[in-house]
Amino acid sequence: MNFKMPAVFAAALLVAGGLAFTAVSEDVRKLPQSQGEVRLSYAPLVKQTAPSVVNVYAERTVVRSTIFDNDPFFRQFFGGGQGRRQTESSLGSGVIVGENGIVITNNHVIEGADEIKVALSDGREFTSKVMLKDEKVDLAVLKIDTKEKLPPLPLGDSDKLEVGDLVLAIGDPFGVGQTVTSGIVSGLARGNIGVSDFGFFIQTDASINPGNSGGALVDMQGELIGINSAIFSKGGGSNGIGFAIPANLAKVFIAAAERGDKTFERPYVGASFDAVSADVAEAIGLKRAGGAFITKVAKGGPAEQAGLVKGDTVVALNGIPIQHPDALGYRMLTVGLGNEAKLTVYRDGKEREVSMKLDRAPENPPRDERRIDGRNPFAGIVAVNLSPRVADELQMPGDNTGVAIRKVEDGSPADQLGFAKGDIIVSVNGTAIEDTKTLAQIANSDPNLWRVEINRGGQRIRQVFR
Repeated sequence: MNFKMPAVFAAALLVAGGLAFTAVSEDVRKLPQSQGEVRLSYAPLVKQTAPSVVNVYAERTVVRSTIFDNDPFFRQFFGGGQGRRQTESSLGSGVIVGENGIVITNNHVIEGADEIKVALSDGREFTSKVMLKDEKVDLAVLKIDTKEKLPPLPLGDSDKLEVGDLVLAIGDPFGVGQTVTSGIVSGLARGNIGVSDFGFFIQTDASINPGNSGGALVDMQGELIGINSAIFSKGGGSNGIGFAIPANLAKVFIAAAERGDKTFERPYVGASFDAVSADVAEAIGLKRAGGAFITKVAKGGPAEQAGLVKGDTVVALNGIPIQHPDALGYRMLTVGLGNEAKLTVYRDGKEREVSMKLDRAPENPPRDERRIDGRNPFAGIVAVNLSPRVADELQMPGDNTGVAIRKVEDGSPADQLGFAKGDIIVSVNGTAIEDTKTLAQIANSDPNLWRVEINRGGQRIRQVFR
């Protein structure tokens, strides 16, 4: 009988005193079998996508204090007090997403800029203006000043990404010139990473370095699936852990800019959420930790109208599982204002479906912005009545009420005394500040002493000024 041992087992080892057999696996590695396999390359994909990735140069003027500014003698005789004006510049990347010159980048690339220029991959430079920006989602849309058609990069569906998918990161790290790096999708829906308030990043091991911010994360179909935004690094270089904002959020943001929206409004829920830990999941009977646990429901808000109550846990939106509150916020953003979201809610051991209309946050009371001037501690601030919409713009909890500081002018008395954007002015000299009209009236008085109480991030601070 002929018996042929399969190659996978056909290994023999002759040792002293006898014959020993060892099973080994067949080596799957092999040399390229054709000229085509030898020439496999990302080059065609790079040629297709790289012209859509641009450099973004932002210039801003800052005032540096000098020894003359704080000394009365020098101020009198040498004209101090004006500071020294200097120009700072920063470099980032961006992606052309409209042939009419619309570019998306990170907000932190252009924040505070007085002038923004965009350089194409072929070296041409154009001035640009900001159409829309938002600090919380760290996105900005620019419009290049040109009438010629530019090559846009198509936006892909970032919800179709899977861990392990191949990606390219294109940008201008360290200002050395346009650079392409390759890697895979290392993780999805990353939050609480300490680099931004945004909590739904794509994680990749494609090298991302300073200067890559605002650049493109591209899939193998040549579509934009993320905006490179952040890195995990102690030394400032790439450690193989980079993060990108999903393209599906970029789509909503670009659409808002094209509509002419002045701010990026988020759907108003009228509820507060907390993460579901393992202990909480066990206490409420959930099989696993995950979801958005409702801790508070605003009276008359969309959540209450949809039938949600404190203690409910949102576990899915439109059939997509929700892992944490940031994921819920992201999913609502991508559904968009004016649309309806179907929530899967866990309550008392059962799941139920509820529908909720995603509308703008109400502006009640009216904002009534007022700039405070004169001889008082508040000179140089812009005060505004708090409403859910204003609170969202200031990135504050929506249940705050009263009067908040929307802006503090640099170098003003209020700035020098330490007032900051987002402070809530609770009372002045014992009088509760319920609206901007009351604040303006008190600011125009002339007491010998100013006793001020503010709420800063939930902490009450009391100060006395003369």
